[in-house]
Amino acid sequence: MALATAKDARTPGLLSARLALRWLIAGEWRAHPARFLATAIAIAVGVALGFAVHLVNGSALASFEGAVRGVNGAADLAVRATSPLGFTENLYPSVATTEGVADASPVVSLEGEANGARFSLLGLDVIRAASVTPSLVGLRPQGPDTENDAVFAETVFLSDAALAATGAKIGDRILVSANGQSHPFQLAGSLPGAGGEQALGVVDIAAAQWRFDRLGRLDRIDLKLTDRTAAEEALNTILPADAVLGSAETEAAQGSALSRAYRVNLDMLALVALLTGGFLVFSAQSLSVARRLRAFALVRTLGLPRGGIIAAVALEGLFIGLIGASLGLLLGYGLASAALRFFGGDLGAGYFSGAGNRVVFQPVAAFVFFLLGLLAALGGSILPARAAARAAPAAALKNSGDMLDPRAPVPWLPALVLVGAGALVSLAPALDGLPVLGFVGMALLLAGGVAGVPWLARKLLGGLVRLPGQSVPRLLAVRHIHGAPGEAATALCGIVASTALMIAMAIMVTSFRTAVDEWLGQVLSADLYLRTAGGPALDPDAQNRLANVAGVGRIAFSRQLPLTIQPDRPPVTLIARPLDASRSDPLLVLIERGDDLPAGAIPVYVSEPASRIYNWQPGDTIALPLGGSGNRFAVAGIWRDYARQAGAVVIDSADYSRLTGDATRDEAMVRLAPDARFEAVADGLRAVLPPTARQSAEVTEPAALRRFALDLFDRSFAVTYLLEAVAILVGLAGVAATVSAQVIARVREFGMLRHLGLSKTQVIAMLGTEGALLGLVGGVAGVLLGAVLSQVLIHVINPQSFNWTMDTHVPWGTVVGVIMALIAAAALTAMIAGRRATAQSAVLAVREDW
Repeated sequence: MALATAKDARTPGLLSARLALRWLIAGEWRAHPARFLATAIAIAVGVALGFAVHLVNGSALASFEGAVRGVNGAADLAVRATSPLGFTENLYPSVATTEGVADASPVVSLEGEANGARFSLLGLDVIRAASVTPSLVGLRPQGPDTENDAVFAETVFLSDAALAATGAKIGDRILVSANGQSHPFQLAGSLPGAGGEQALGVVDIAAAQWRFDRLGRLDRIDLKLTDRTAAEEALNTILPADAVLGSAETEAAQGSALSRAYRVNLDMLALVALLTGGFLVFSAQSLSVARRLRAFALVRTLGLPRGGIIAAVALEGLFIGLIGASLGLLLGYGLASAALRFFGGDLGAGYFSGAGNRVVFQPVAAFVFFLLGLLAALGGSILPARAAARAAPAAALKNSGDMLDPRAPVPWLPALVLVGAGALVSLAPALDGLPVLGFVGMALLLAGGVAGVPWLARKLLGGLVRLPGQSVPRLLAVRHIHGAPGEAATALCGIVASTALMIAMAIMVTSFRTAVDEWLGQVLSADLYLRTAGGPALDPDAQNRLANVAGVGRIAFSRQLPLTIQPDRPPVTLIARPLDASRSDPLLVLIERGDDLPAGAIPVYVSEPASRIYNWQPGDTIALPLGGSGNRFAVAGIWRDYARQAGAVVIDSADYSRLTGDATRDEAMVRLAPDARFEAVADGLRAVLPPTARQSAEVTEPAALRRFALDLFDRSFAVTYLLEAVAILVGLAGVAATVSAQVIARVREFGMLRHLGLSKTQVIAMLGTEGALLGLVGGVAGVLLGAVLSQVLIHVINPQSFNWTMDTHVPWGTVVGVIMALIAAAALTAMIAGRRATAQSAVLAVREDW
């Protein structure tokens, strides 16, 4: 009976507490709808950017992998050439009769063009391909005499995408160009087995070899297997140096590996806005909790436990997260569609130049980003709720202000621990080639920097507090910020986070761009550059004619081609050009040099990315799939190269020609004779080129190449700039909303000041000074933290992601501009809010003051 009586006695109290709490939350939403809407939009922006970037990257990869499958068919395995030079067709009989191989289909693979449209052109043995890769020979003959045309050497079949691009019709005779040669073919039908977006053409393999100067050479051999393990073991023993085993999966992995670091970095940068949104939720909820501290204390006295306060505020955060994350997913899908349409799947970086523009929805990614949005909103709400729940109800009912003693020292140890942990984690090596721990270290540094804002505010304003002769508004403003640094930190956490990340990215991008600009100034030392731009390479006769053009003082020819080192890695660029070992080569910006090379080894110079990817060091003997299997290569030096992320290897032209038998070149660097004019020499060079090369040849000046390279750099970082801008705008909106809300919450304080003799103008001047001080503290904290984060980006993230190193260059104009913008924005917001807060009379402002 006693227990029942006690329970009945407690029930009204609990019901009253629940009703009061429900009224309190609903009243807060009704009283401040703009605050909740702003925080939900902040979460939505972060989720939208992250989800959009992930959708674009995933859609581009799906399109790329579809293209790979379309070109490769459904072969179990393939023997692939390590370079566009191909391998001898004499290898085919050995491969076809290898243990575990059921059938083999030889393939010539070229880049074709017809009617101005480019497509992948395959030369196939139709009979063999029908058994090994039937999707490639799912021919649909539609022209006259199609039964004979299907195997006739003068016919070509195009996929639907290639048909649409060329504008040709079945039965037309079209001029097909590839490998610098052109020949008319009868368009005999389509390729229903090819993907809808894959531009593909198929001709007979004999026609491809004969008409396009590929006699005796193959690019791959597709295999149908009975025993994959046995086949791989046997093939690895017979393959020459210029051939490697691969599959559609390994080729797709090449494209994925090339862009993986870029995609991961974009995903991480996209989460910057979400992180800033989480800090904005924290600021808004902290202010809301502080304003309702008395009300929370009241419902505590009515029987609500501490956990009820936390649950109530967390419920608010949950609603904010649900609304923001849902809006973010919808907005992200729309942004991804627009980005694919206007920027392409590579977002300006050039990784997937042929990627389609169709969004591939990813439900797992949608769930993850939705969950991240919820967690950001919940995390920003629970932390201030825990602080409010720990407050004693009696003290909270008597004091609604900042209960921190202004004389008490500000804790700095948590910030120091976080910063130290972040620095240690940042020094860890990459995981699976990705700077995962580097980003974790940045997050810890960011948290430590935000946690240290109260200490920094106390230190920065310590001198101003003791400054004599200050006006009353200024003195009150300084003492308010100095005495309540925790309140300042709450207002500034979002802007400090966004400013720090923006400054870090600005320093990194400036350093990168400056390094690229300086490097281009070193390597672009010729007066004129000629490139065949995908056309036919220049044979020795063409090279002689170019060297004898009037106005040419000195000319050096080079050859560039991709070279596959490992099947699942992007190929390195092999550069064959004259090297003079007796003097320093100005085109090779050497970082390290190998002095003692092994006897009999062929010297090569490897780029910094190649050195980091394959762990090649000066003096090492390395294997390159070039020439015979017995050739040895030694690393004579490591050179700086910002143009080729997958790496590059430079070999002397004479060694290259001796190893491969290839005497053709595709680029030329020209130094003009005295008094020679660029235009006249350029016209003379074009005039002596072969007709097939003349149309595609590019003749440019160093300034144009430099301008093009820097424009490409800026386009590659365009999305980065956008993400920075969004993050700083979200942060500015956050500080504006927080400062405004703080000012409005201090109405009774302003009423008391006016009773003590301050005018409205002086109160507004005080608030403007407070806002300026908040902006100054936030700007200085953001810049200092950003400078630390930039070093992680420059010396950890960038080398682990892209294998490039650089020196630090600070954009001082941007740094000063950001600090001034923060000071102006915070001061203006505080003054505008102050006019509203001081609009009512002083008597009404203090009518409820205890």
